[in-house]
Amino acid sequence: MFPFRHTAMVPKGFLRYRVLKLLSEKPMSGSEIMSEMERQTSGYWKPSPGSIYPLLAWLQDKGYVKEVAQQESGVKRYALTDQGKIALEEQAKTHEELRRRFRHLGPGPGFMGPMWFEFFPEKAEGLRRATKCLAVAVWNLHDQLRREYSQEAAEEAKTAIEEAAKRIEEISKKLKG
Repeated sequence: MFPFRHTAMVPKGFLRYRVLKLLSEKPMSGSEIMSEMERQTSGYWKPSPGSIYPLLAWLQDKGYVKEVAQQESGVKRYALTDQGKIALEEQAKTHEELRRRFRHLGPGPGFMGPMWFEFFPEKAEGLRRATKCLAVAVWNLHDQLRREYSQEAAEEAKTAIEEAAKRIEEISKKLKG
């Protein structure tokens, strides 16, 4: 995995899309948004306050989000407006189109592409293809489970991935001697 340390490393529009998507589920504060993104990426990325709060202000200026009444805690939460729902739908269409057009690259920007090109490019073609096939299969499963979750399918996929990871690690250990 590759941790995103800076928002500049995140594809343009990704943060805006994710914030709108989160706010479509429930009103959230900036810190709740940051924590949820960290949770959703299994700790690999947590946007900074310097990227979230200016974005929330911009979204509010555009009329995409609004502040909801503060509760006793005094925490400022934001909710999606009708205009924000329309913006999210447009962003979702763009997001899906990009995923469809670049699915051959695997899940995420540059994922698995450069990794195999850096060394032995002529000898690693089969490994590169197999890695991309695995990445695309996992990505497709993720999309399908997002649409229609099945605990049985999730457990079956988890077992298959764990077994594959174990076998690959064994191969790596053999190379180390």
